[in-house]
Amino acid sequence: MEPGDPAQVLVVGAGPTGLALAAQLTAFGVRVRLVDRAADRVHESRALAIQPRTLEVLAGLGVTERLVAAGNRMVRLVLHVRGRALSLPMFDFGLADTAYPYLLFLSQAETERILTEHLAAAGVVVERQVELTALTQDGDGVSCELSHGDGRAEVVAARYVVGCDGAHSSVRRLAGIGFEGGTYPQTFVLADVDADGIEPGAAHVFIGDRGPLFFFPLGSPATWRLLAIRPPAEVDDGRPVDLPAVQDLADEYTGGGVRLRDPVWMTDFRIHLRAATAYRSGRAFLAGDAAHIHSPAGAQGMNTGIQDAVNLAWKLAHTLRGATPRLLDTYETERLPVGRTVLRFTDRAFTAATSTTPLVRAARARVPALLVPLAARAKRARAFVFRNAAQLGIRYRNSPLSTDNARSWRRGPRPGDRLPDTAVLHNGERTTLHAAVAAPAWHLIVCGASPPPAALVELTGRYEGVLVVHRLTAQPDPGVLHDPSGQALRRLGLTTTDTALLLVRPDGHVGFRTAELADPGLPAYLARWL
Repeated sequence: MEPGDPAQVLVVGAGPTGLALAAQLTAFGVRVRLVDRAADRVHESRALAIQPRTLEVLAGLGVTERLVAAGNRMVRLVLHVRGRALSLPMFDFGLADTAYPYLLFLSQAETERILTEHLAAAGVVVERQVELTALTQDGDGVSCELSHGDGRAEVVAARYVVGCDGAHSSVRRLAGIGFEGGTYPQTFVLADVDADGIEPGAAHVFIGDRGPLFFFPLGSPATWRLLAIRPPAEVDDGRPVDLPAVQDLADEYTGGGVRLRDPVWMTDFRIHLRAATAYRSGRAFLAGDAAHIHSPAGAQGMNTGIQDAVNLAWKLAHTLRGATPRLLDTYETERLPVGRTVLRFTDRAFTAATSTTPLVRAARARVPALLVPLAARAKRARAFVFRNAAQLGIRYRNSPLSTDNARSWRRGPRPGDRLPDTAVLHNGERTTLHAAVAAPAWHLIVCGASPPPAALVELTGRYEGVLVVHRLTAQPDPGVLHDPSGQALRRLGLTTTDTALLLVRPDGHVGFRTAELADPGLPAYLARWL
C-alpha cells in the first residue's frame, strides 16, 4: 500500500488468523491495514499444531516451505495405558492426495514470525498498541476510531472491517454480535519444557483417572509441550504453577519415569466453548477466535481460524473489484456450519477425555488397549478420521457457490469439495495440481479438449486476470498439465478419454463442474458471481 492510500480493509488482530487474512488480501492486491492492541507478537508456543489443509492453503503465499522447515513433523502417536506403550501411526491413510501427509508441530510464536515477515516483505507492517474503540458503518463503508499507545486517536475509513481479535473481540462487541456458550470447570496446566525419559519423534498420551496428560514434540527453545488437568486441590490451595508442581503432575501419570527440566513457559488456564451468533454484521466480519473458541482437542482452533481467513479474503477482494455483494453472504453460509461442527467435535472429545464418572474413567483405562489393534486394521475408518482432523474433508456442497451440471459424474470431487492434489508434468517439469492453481484467481481445468473450444478462449479474455485456464490431458503437449499415468484424472473421477470442466475457486474448492465443454452454465455461473 502506498503512503497515504486509504485502506480498503481494516483487519483488527494480528494473530495467525489476522496475519493470514492480511496476507491473502495483499496477494489479491487489496489495500490492508493490520492493527493489534498488543505491544508485540506472542513469544510463547500457544497453538502449535498445523494441519495439512492449512499448509496447503498457505502454500500459495510461499510461506509453507518456511513453516515446514522450522517445524517438527509428527506421524506417530504413543498411548501409555496402565504401563503399556501402544504405538499408533498417524495420517498414514486417507492423505494420499496432499503434499503434507502429517501434523506439523510449530510454536505459534514461529508461525506468527514467519507470517509477519512475509507481510513486511509485501509492504504491510503490523501496527502495534492500536485498539479499536468505536465503529460505525453505512452503505459505503465503515468508520473506525483507533486509540494508539501514545494516546493519539485516529478515525479510519475503510470499505470493510474484520475482527480477528480473539475471544474478547472489540469488533464483535461494537458490531453487536452475540457470543454464546460457557466455560468448562477444569483448570489446565501447560508447560514448555525439556524432558528426559520420553521417546522423541512422536506425540505421547498418558491416560490417568482425571484424563490424559499430553507430551507434544516442539523444537526450540523447548523440546516438549506438556498439557494436563491440574489437580483441583492445587487450584483450591492456590499452589503456583512451577517446575516442582508440574513434575509432581508428570510423576502421577508416568510413575516417575519422565524428568522435566529447563522450563521455558508455564501457565494454567480455563477452557471456554463459545460461538458468535453471526459471522457478519453489515460490513463487519468475524474470523478465528472472535467467532469461535473451544477446547484444543484435535488441534482445530488456529487451523479453523486460518481457514476462515482464506475463505473470506478472496470474497472481499472480488467484491472490492466489482463482483456481486451476494458473494460476501456466502462467507457465513459456508463457515458458520464448519465452526459449529468443530465446536461439537471438540466438546465431545473433551468430555470423553476429562469426565470423572466411574464408567468413563474405566473405559479410558481399558478401551485404548482394545482399540489400537483394531485401528491398525481398520484402514478405511482411520482414513475418515485422519481426513477430517486434517481438515481435508471440509466441503461446501450446500453453498450457493456450488453448482453441479454433471450429476451423472459419480466419482471425484463434487462442487464444494476441495480439489485433490497429485503430481503432474508441465513442459516436462514435475509439478502438482495444487501448484498449478496456486495463483490468486479462479482456475478452469479443461480435461480432454485439444484445443479448447473457441467459447472457452473467449471466456478467458472476458475475465482476464481473474480466470486462468489449464488443460489437463494424458497426452504430452506444450503448455498443458501432462498426466502420463492418468492418476490426476482418476482423482477427479475421470478416465483419459473423458471430457470435463472443473472451475476451481481461489480457495481451492470446486465451484462448478460439467461434462460438456460448451456448457452455457459456465458463463452464466461466472456472470452471476463475478
